[in-house]
Amino acid sequence: MDKQEAKKRIDKLVEQVDDLRYRYHVLDDPTVSDSIYDSLQQELKKLEEQFPDLKRSDSPLQRIGGKPLEKFVKVKHEVRQWSFNDAFSKEEITDWQERILKLLEKEEQKSKLEYVCELKIDGLHIVFTYEKGLLKLAATRGDGIIGEDVTQNIKTINSVPLRLKRPVDVIVEGEVWLSEKQLQEINKQRKISGQPEFANPRNAAAGTIRQLDPKVVAERKLDCFVYDWSGGKEKLPETQFDELGQLKELGFKVNSHYRICKNIDEIMEFWKKWQKERGKEPYWIDGIVVKVNQRSLQNALGYVGKAPRWAIAFKFPAEEVTTVIEDIKVQVGRLGTLTPVAELRPVKLAGTTVKRATLHNEDQIRRLGVKIGDTVVIRKAGEIIPEVVSVLPKLRTGKEKEFKMPTKCPVCGSAVSKKEIIEKGLGKSVALFCTNKFCFAQKQRQMIHFVSKKAFNIDGLGQKIVIQLMEEGLLKTPADIFKLEKDDLLPLERFAEKSAANLIEAIKQAKDLTLPRFIFALGIAHVGEETAIALADYFGSLEKLKDVDESMLEKIADIGPVVSQSIIKWFNEKKNLKLLEELENNGVKISWQKPKIVKGQLAGKKIVVTGTLESLSREEAKEKIRAAGGDWVTSVSKNTDYVVVGQNPGSKAGKARELGVKIIDEKEFLGLFE
Repeated sequence: MDKQEAKKRIDKLVEQVDDLRYRYHVLDDPTVSDSIYDSLQQELKKLEEQFPDLKRSDSPLQRIGGKPLEKFVKVKHEVRQWSFNDAFSKEEITDWQERILKLLEKEEQKSKLEYVCELKIDGLHIVFTYEKGLLKLAATRGDGIIGEDVTQNIKTINSVPLRLKRPVDVIVEGEVWLSEKQLQEINKQRKISGQPEFANPRNAAAGTIRQLDPKVVAERKLDCFVYDWSGGKEKLPETQFDELGQLKELGFKVNSHYRICKNIDEIMEFWKKWQKERGKEPYWIDGIVVKVNQRSLQNALGYVGKAPRWAIAFKFPAEEVTTVIEDIKVQVGRLGTLTPVAELRPVKLAGTTVKRATLHNEDQIRRLGVKIGDTVVIRKAGEIIPEVVSVLPKLRTGKEKEFKMPTKCPVCGSAVSKKEIIEKGLGKSVALFCTNKFCFAQKQRQMIHFVSKKAFNIDGLGQKIVIQLMEEGLLKTPADIFKLEKDDLLPLERFAEKSAANLIEAIKQAKDLTLPRFIFALGIAHVGEETAIALADYFGSLEKLKDVDESMLEKIADIGPVVSQSIIKWFNEKKNLKLLEELENNGVKISWQKPKIVKGQLAGKKIVVTGTLESLSREEAKEKIRAAGGDWVTSVSKNTDYVVVGQNPGSKAGKARELGVKIIDEKEFLGLFE
């Protein structure tokens, strides 16, 4: 990016971020989540570092909040309010520590560094002033210098003491928050009265504190944690750890989940623990705060710009970020579906680098108003494929291009047809399909599906190798996989003696397969993992399944008319029956024995797993649940018994909290089987 382009981008980002900050902090009407806001700020920060002479005096990175609302009396803070710089990785935390060590060496501080790690609660920052132990003033942070007097509203929060246990003059800071359960109740009432619903607990807390009527605030049952003793006439504690203890002694509610960490490894352990366990708490946690423990070292380090050098916010990987759509390509699926895929400017999302995201279909592109060149919000939750969820039109330059779906298949050139489909979360829409059953792209996708992890799972036979073998004419049907010999592979690029031998051995090992995996591998329309297992449980063998009819399928729960017709149609086609015969002739052996159910453990329990488990793969967890008589379910409802939260959990954890479903961690989950 040249300097002129950088200036245009910076100007657009400053305008966009300032608008978002105004809506978020002043109007209490956010249009995006905190992670999106962070993503835009990170991009702006990098550009300002790359082009320092382009840094604007009104850059949002030079300030904390927006203008105070006119509804409340403005007050000047006795203690300047700061904001933390952010870190998102171990490398950034390590860089921060190195900067601290250099500064302390310069200041000739010899004390050994240690840190206090606290949870970063996603709530509303409030500054409390007490005189002789009595609450005198509670104010919002505002722009860091001027806030708003919200004392009457704060007094309605039962966890905020009106009188301290000692008659001291102190200024403390804390976070006002709202539980997700309470948010659900508030949104129900707002929906009934025709008001817009709050996007999340943080915005609900901010909106509540700015209510003119304290009775409304009292009804919403806010809560508050206090975490900083920043001023007053009393001598300040010598360490952050002691400070938290003394705040508790004064009568403040202090979050109990904090600990001293001696080094980066211990910080990482705490960060990883709460990244996994945050779904267990009633409040939102978007990271941890790492603070130098010793106040003498805090004073030596001081502040830079608007942030303390001695503390940093170590945020969890974002599930929503912003990036730019550089192009839109159309992918042809194994059933002929044409899916638009956004080619993205690479961006970190949920701990991984994302380069592509689905746009679903033509209707979705129209709903979002997506253009090539747009800055967009992308989302990823758990193992879900990243998707584009919204566009930020204020960042447009005028160079963006409209995108239209093709009228012919981009691979084989055949005509496309339109069909009405129902997609989860998107409702009814129209999808385009390639009309050519022999389209090479469809054949490729079918073959890739056949060898995928949840099907035959052939090690070394990934997407690129499958395409290569098909282009070389070695694979025409899935049965050809089991006819391959080492000499077929050796002349090909990517293959040497050892790699060719390894693939042939992996194919040999894959010949023994369970019936559910085999059914799933066939790629029958509308037959996923769960339906494949239901079919295997009912029929017990491939031979019986070949004779399937509608009356049989009616007896299987969750198989409706559409799925039933798809299954019957597949087993009535001669080419499919020929494929089954060829697979058997080439040594594929299918077995199935229903898992023995251990009574009294999870019989009848519906269990959802979200995020990554440390000791079990998702497949192992699924089999373990089923073997104990439980039901593996993929969506949370009021009928769900447990939601197991692993690392990087998705939105299902939040849904569970909303519905009051019991949330357990991996250790508790494994305990269910004891």
